Amino acid sequence: MRDHSRLPTSPGFWRSPLRGSWFTSVLGLVLLVGITVMFVTGLVSYAAYNPDLSRVNDTTPDKGILGFYLFAWPTGPVWLYRFTQGLHVTLGITLIPVLLAKLWSVVPKLFALPPVRSVTHGLERISLLLLVGGGLFEFTTGVLNVQLDYVFPGSFYPLHFYGAWVFFAAFVAHAVLKVPTALRAVRHRLREGSYLESPRPAAPTVSRRGALWLVGGGSLLLFATTVGQTLGGPFRRTALLAPHGTADPGGGPNGFQINKTAAYAGITAADVHEDNWRLVVTGRTGTVRLTRAQLLQLPLHSSSLPIACVEGWSTADQWWRGVRLRDLAALVGYEGDPPDVLVESLQRHGAFRRAALRANQVADGRSLLALYVNGEELSPDHGHPARIIVPAAPGVLNTKWVARLTFGDL
Repeated sequence: MRDHSRLPTSPGFWRSPLRGSWFTSVLGLVLLVGITVMFVTGLVSYAAYNPDLSRVNDTTPDKGILGFYLFAWPTGPVWLYRFTQGLHVTLGITLIPVLLAKLWSVVPKLFALPPVRSVTHGLERISLLLLVGGGLFEFTTGVLNVQLDYVFPGSFYPLHFYGAWVFFAAFVAHAVLKVPTALRAVRHRLREGSYLESPRPAAPTVSRRGALWLVGGGSLLLFATTVGQTLGGPFRRTALLAPHGTADPGGGPNGFQINKTAAYAGITAADVHEDNWRLVVTGRTGTVRLTRAQLLQLPLHSSSLPIACVEGWSTADQWWRGVRLRDLAALVGYEGDPPDVLVESLQRHGAFRRAALRANQVADGRSLLALYVNGEELSPDHGHPARIIVPAAPGVLNTKWVARLTFGDL
């Protein structure tokens, strides 16, 4: 006679004494809070790109009703995007041990027979499959993007965006079905003996509370080796798992993090030589062409602003000096009422060669076409001869190697 306990469809196949309603419920409640925060900060990050402002900003043009929540991104506080995206990425990495432990704890349910016992059970099984698949996809693509080693076919932005909606829909459905049970289990009102409990458990090597401490320790270690890329300062040296988490590259006024080098963007010395480079500004009254020397004759202003990237890293505040965007708008007929602007770069490779900024971003007196940083001319890798710097905007909207500004309807 065949021993069915050797099949994964049998509860007796899964012998770990750690599995049980209480252990799984604690992990689930942690994920309930953490994933909700991640989803909200992910939506906020997408809004920060101003995707409804211009097609050049919209990395998911077929989003349809999924963009119902989009709003004009503010310019303050200046650390807003640094905080929200740093929280999104750091929390995502920190939750990896919790997610893996949760998936391990519910593996027996994936093999349970019969596959569907009722309509409610069928919905739970579907939500569980979408939850597991979506969770693995979202966490994997996110980590690969942060590590600058994205290997999935297609653009990261739409895949991660649509995947997040599928995952979160399954997450909400699963939470509605299971949170009441999880709360009762954590409060010890639910007796053990669910399908997760092995009828013939192996000898324990660690208690369930000990296992939770192990999972929590793994999360704490990942947190400690990631969060420094957002905090900056001496903490940056602790961000061992972040590609931009090491000490600032080089030294001097331009010795802070970059993502895209001049060489990567295809910028040559001839492109930015003062004899060749001109800034073209277009607006209501026509077009103005300015050399760097002419820009330096305009009123210069300073702003202390960080750069914050979608990958979670950010710089400390840097001291930028240049011409206010609203003053450049005034040169082409927008005195006192600056409109949106389309910014175009000299770069030949990479995304966001063009990017749009909203009128409120142009009007903010801290928004500059920067010519200097920390008292020195911009280096080639930081956008010489001129770059955009806007408070609270994602790093890719702070366009480097600026060649043209077009003010007006986009």
